[in-house]
Amino acid sequence: MPDNSKIRSLLIDAAARGADYRENAAERHVAPSREAIAGVERFIEPMPEAGTDDNEVLAILDEVGSPATVTMAGPRYFGFVIGGSLPVTVATNWLTTAWDQNVGMHEVTPATSTLERVAMDWMIELFGLPQGSAASFVTGATVANFTALAAARNRVYWDIDWNVEADGLIGAPPITIIVSEETHPTVFKSLGLLGFGRNRVVRAPVDGQGRIDASRFPAINGPTIICTQAGNVNTGAFDPVGDICELAKPKGAWVHVDGAFGLWAAASPNRAHLCSGFAAADSWATDAHKWLNVPYDSGVAFVRDTAALKSAMAITAEYLMTETEFRNPSDFTPELSRRARGVDVWAALKSLGRQGVAEMIDRCCSNARRFANGLSKAGFDVLNDVVLNQVLVSFGDDATNRSIIEDIQDDGTCWCGVTVWQQKTAMRISVCNWSTTEHDVDRSLEAILAIAQRHKNREKDRRG
Repeated sequence: MPDNSKIRSLLIDAAARGADYRENAAERHVAPSREAIAGVERFIEPMPEAGTDDNEVLAILDEVGSPATVTMAGPRYFGFVIGGSLPVTVATNWLTTAWDQNVGMHEVTPATSTLERVAMDWMIELFGLPQGSAASFVTGATVANFTALAAARNRVYWDIDWNVEADGLIGAPPITIIVSEETHPTVFKSLGLLGFGRNRVVRAPVDGQGRIDASRFPAINGPTIICTQAGNVNTGAFDPVGDICELAKPKGAWVHVDGAFGLWAAASPNRAHLCSGFAAADSWATDAHKWLNVPYDSGVAFVRDTAALKSAMAITAEYLMTETEFRNPSDFTPELSRRARGVDVWAALKSLGRQGVAEMIDRCCSNARRFANGLSKAGFDVLNDVVLNQVLVSFGDDATNRSIIEDIQDDGTCWCGVTVWQQKTAMRISVCNWSTTEHDVDRSLEAILAIAQRHKNREKDRRG
């Protein structure tokens, strides 16, 4: 028989350790120390013959693992476009983990299936997407892109009388795939997984901010899928999706939007203009673990054509309860078995409300502008138009940039990443955390500028 008192004690201990970690996140060095990183070698051992006490397992995980984590949940992590999970979503994540629901069929998991349907409807309304669109709760934007493009593949082939689900791609008529020169690598991965190939694409030229130049858009001939972007991963720029849809729709092309973080701009009245015309597209991909700040992993795919998505994703078997008057989540996702990701999305939207989401988006964008202003004032080159939450800055030549970025990461006050933008090495600052304040920006700027100045002084001394 289970010892309920021991189980409760273990779970309370885990919650306390998690709470301690989050309480200290704002003051932790963002990067772990070299000693902490070296300490993870303790995890590497032969498979034990005998079991270990559960409390000891948890203690080892916390005492060795926690110090060796990068504080992505904290307010001064600006490396990748990563949000720090809202407290309410951490709590609901813990609770749904305790529920241990496999969200595949409504009849088996009515609570979590209903919560996902509500969260889906709220997001469709929040983003201004067509009513009646379907959604898939998946791991992240990579799989969201894959899922949406699978629906696109089915529909485009169906329109030319080829049943790709039944007959596959061998001998199938060719499909043209048009992408941006700035398309994110996850889209190419999705195209490869779908059998289109990562390199067999037509690339649309872009402008100086990485937006597709609609005036130079490739000719659309025959069955075509077009991949656009909301929020360039380096500059935050948006493709002119509305203009592209005007070109594409008369030709019968499918237009997909990779909006991993940029689609959330539609939730802010102050930035919704960046998503003008997006509702004319056919599918959209985004992450909730980015700007909605829910725990990993949480991506969402939206598809206007519900039948196309269902034809690509549905599964049937004699033992599955697939006949229902409700929405079966497994009809819309690649996985049959998965955790209840949509509950955390529901919790964040319920907690924040429409106004809270907009305020969070606006606050991050304002803090990005604060970074850009401080760096420009100090004499460094901000390389992008700061239209959203992304800032690109150069401190000099490639070697100087890489050296300064490495020192910033080692310093631990904040964490910013290196990137290459149109053949230039730069530092990228992504402001995506609900808890980042102006004080965090100013504290980070102080550390960044001090390090950059030390490099400048050393270079001056070297030159004599």
